[in-house]
Amino acid sequence: MKHIIQDLILSTLKKGLKNVGMIFISALLFISVGMADAREIIDMAGREVAIPDAIKKVYVPSPYGSYMVYSMDPTLLISFNNPSKEGKRYLHKAVQDLPVIGRIPGQDQQSGIEAVLKAKPDLVIMWSAKKTIVMDEKANDALNQLHLPIVYAVAESLNDYPDVYLFMGKLLGMEERARKLSAYFQKALTEAKEMVDRIPKEKRPSVYYAEGTDGLSTECNDSVHVELLQLAGDTNVHRCHTASHMGLEKISLEQLTQYNPEVILASEVGFYDKVIREKDPAWQHIKAVKEGKVYLIPKVPFNWFDRPPSFMRIIGLKWLMSNLYPSQYKADFNKEAREFYRIFLGVELSQEEMMRVISREASIDESHGVGPGTQK
Repeated sequence: MKHIIQDLILSTLKKGLKNVGMIFISALLFISVGMADAREIIDMAGREVAIPDAIKKVYVPSPYGSYMVYSMDPTLLISFNNPSKEGKRYLHKAVQDLPVIGRIPGQDQQSGIEAVLKAKPDLVIMWSAKKTIVMDEKANDALNQLHLPIVYAVAESLNDYPDVYLFMGKLLGMEERARKLSAYFQKALTEAKEMVDRIPKEKRPSVYYAEGTDGLSTECNDSVHVELLQLAGDTNVHRCHTASHMGLEKISLEQLTQYNPEVILASEVGFYDKVIREKDPAWQHIKAVKEGKVYLIPKVPFNWFDRPPSFMRIIGLKWLMSNLYPSQYKADFNKEAREFYRIFLGVELSQEEMMRVISREASIDESHGVGPGTQK
């Protein structure tokens, strides 16, 4: 409550209303009228924030956060970082035509602020990878212009997602749904850890994550972009300390030859086609290629593995485990993936349709994209 009143006072002063009595009256009116139905919440950064009792619309600048809110209820979003045209077929109609506002400040800060204000969200949900929030002055000033409550969701790793869902449930008044999604996450994480713990390190296959159309960009083993590899046995061949959050470390084919990975995960279909379908001779000596263990990462409606690293990674973890440890992974993965799409995305897929999603040849009738808000 305090920070909202402070924003009001600062705004009033800027407009030339310097009489203390007038400021006091304005604040009282704000409390009695604008925040009559307010409630207090402690966000995941430990900040006490006054928010409206009923949340109907939210602004979420980060794609990590907006995708998570989408899985809770897509009708809450005022903007959306749309995936590919193909991926949009799987999405709820509520987000099909939403604008892409992105972060504030951005390339066109004032335009972004105006777009947010026009949509009239009830609050701003920020996403952070650390509980200690450090925001530059420019970003802070831009957000303050919105005069909206700001709450932080914090996920330092995928292991934090169950707690983030529970927080979102309290924040959005959707605790039952949040408990369901949180429980799914926790169960999947626990099962993956238990399976990996049963497999000796020397029996875990070495893995190379191939990014870019040439396949020669990758990630250091400690990068957030390969967190799934860390959870699935930590056998990333590229052992180094990541230089920046962006990642995309360049290596040579000679270096990859020395690594000689047993499995390759491909992010781009162009690279996959070149190596597997066109059989580029430069890659045929690599063990993973010779043994047919190059896997194209599914990407619809959002990437299962990375970029952005979203809630979809939990089905990506199951997919990865099924490919790395096929003899230990006893579940019907196609069935599990269809269940995930039904629970998190509200999309009912047949076995054949899911096969096309997994193989990156997905084509689904738009009528299936019903979304979590109107689940079948």
